[in-house]
Amino acid sequence: MQLPGPPPTLEDVAVRAGVSRATVSRVINNQPRVSPETTAAVLAAAAELGYTPNAAARSLVTRRTGAVAVVLSEPENMIFDDPFFAAVVRTSFRELARHNQQMLLLLAHRAEQAERVGHFLRTGHVDGVLMFSPHRGDPLPELARELPLPVVFGGRPWLAEDGDSLHIVDADNHGGAELATRHLLARGRGNTVTITGPMDHRAAVDRLEGWRSATDSDRTATELRSAAGDFTRAGGERAMTELLARVPDLDGVFAASDHMAVGALAALRKAGREVPRDVSVVSFDDHPAIAASALPALTAVRQDPVGMVAEMVTNLHALLDGEDLAPSCRILPSTLTERASA
Repeated sequence: MQLPGPPPTLEDVAVRAGVSRATVSRVINNQPRVSPETTAAVLAAAAELGYTPNAAARSLVTRRTGAVAVVLSEPENMIFDDPFFAAVVRTSFRELARHNQQMLLLLAHRAEQAERVGHFLRTGHVDGVLMFSPHRGDPLPELARELPLPVVFGGRPWLAEDGDSLHIVDADNHGGAELATRHLLARGRGNTVTITGPMDHRAAVDRLEGWRSATDSDRTATELRSAAGDFTRAGGERAMTELLARVPDLDGVFAASDHMAVGALAALRKAGREVPRDVSVVSFDDHPAIAASALPALTAVRQDPVGMVAEMVTNLHALLDGEDLAPSCRILPSTLTERASA
């Protein structure tokens, strides 16, 4: 509790702890070369006096703002309605709070938004950036190269060249889609189709390629046996209806998201096709509020947005602390959870 009178100063803490003002400053700013005993004495003195560091003064010493930007190049409805991006925002807030950092959420779906975000990031308002930029033609990856601060990407961005110079954490979209499709094939579902996300989205392309790899489909077969569902429930239902018309004897479906898989289940019911007796369905995401509660419950490949963001924050702090962290693309493994749909 703070004592009556003027707010305690750094000098007051130094006197109470019996150390120099410089030592107190090093402890308050988490700098090295202070023994654990001295650190404990300084923190105890600060607590007794009710001393609170001045954030503005501290930022001058550390050249840190205490804030990290989370940049998403998605429309507003996707960020707040899609379970993956909702988990990304929620986990970013929690992980950064553990490091006593403030999260700033910046949206850059349109070109003018990206321009404003770029200007904001160049002007020293944040210490680093967690960036999610999955769309082809997005200006954010090139902008990130010019920023005077560390950037860690969630998911591989589209780049013409030199992607190896970036720090990236990604889900195993290709491997997960291949895992899902091989699960269908192993259950005798040799006439398998796929519902894809939008083809300007890197994860959607990787998941389509994983399905192609497992089914050994050429371009003609891929065009016949795939339909875009745009990562939405309505899109999944529309794509499933289209595929039933094109491939009426289909017996397996890999949907590249839980939402699209739920839409596919609705279309199959309307067509009188029972799941899993007539058609088996496997999805990607395995969000607990969607996959496990679907009727029937979805067999699904799980990606881990919580683990992805935690890894990104760890990498960002290594860069902020001056560690010699080589650029890399860390791929997090995908797993398959079996349920009633396949």
